[in-house]
Amino acid sequence: MFVVTTSIFTDMKILLCNDDGIHAPGIATLHRAVSHLGDLHVCAPATERSAAGHAITIYDPIRSIPVEKENGFTGFAVDGTPADCVKLAVSFLHKDNPPDLVVSGINLGSNTGISVLYSGTVSAASEAAILGVPSVALSLCTYRNPQWETAARVAADIVEKVISNPLPDGVLLNVNIPNLPYEKIKGMRVGQMGRSRFIEKFTEHQDPRGNKYYWLDGDMKMLDDNAETDERLVSQGYVALTPIHIDLTARHCLERVSAWNADYQ
Repeated sequence: MFVVTTSIFTDMKILLCNDDGIHAPGIATLHRAVSHLGDLHVCAPATERSAAGHAITIYDPIRSIPVEKENGFTGFAVDGTPADCVKLAVSFLHKDNPPDLVVSGINLGSNTGISVLYSGTVSAASEAAILGVPSVALSLCTYRNPQWETAARVAADIVEKVISNPLPDGVLLNVNIPNLPYEKIKGMRVGQMGRSRFIEKFTEHQDPRGNKYYWLDGDMKMLDDNAETDERLVSQGYVALTPIHIDLTARHCLERVSAWNADYQ
């Protein structure tokens, strides 16, 4: 069981982002959960940008609109991707006083396995890591009947731990939270990113003008039986913690591929 402390880190400047959009309940929940941990700032997509991956905008202007919400927090709504939001906030909007930590989420839906590569939530955190800012990505593993109270309490605990125990430079923490009542969460465990892929399903439709369009859906298929993967841990009732870094090199294949080396004249 988690023990959420009440320590206050008043000197911390924390930037909040997500991919569900600035009006999503997850980022409002996150703001309330970690407001005692530092000076909070919000820069998030103006609309939902789920599965945007690490896309960035380079051929169109990026517009930013100040937003004040009824739930109390102010921020910037950006008509770009989650990675755009972090770039803009760190490199321009807050360049004179950049954040000490970026927290992305709380996403509605898991970001385990191969979803890590598609996720805008994780990409916001990984963009922060690229820019040299410590970061955390938080996801609540459900699309229905979210247990926001559980997610809030876990988020506060995780963020405080990251502040107190910084990860190495270039490493972000991907956190997946089971959608359970808080008292049923077994605890937290470290797990690796599970090997998986989506079994794609396209449905074909027709618009009023007779043009065909297609709608993508699918189910994730696990490709290994390792009990210590993020997906397995969540299914067992644990909060899954996965440290991620940007280097995608398959080091176990370096020696094999090095045999191909040749000098071209």
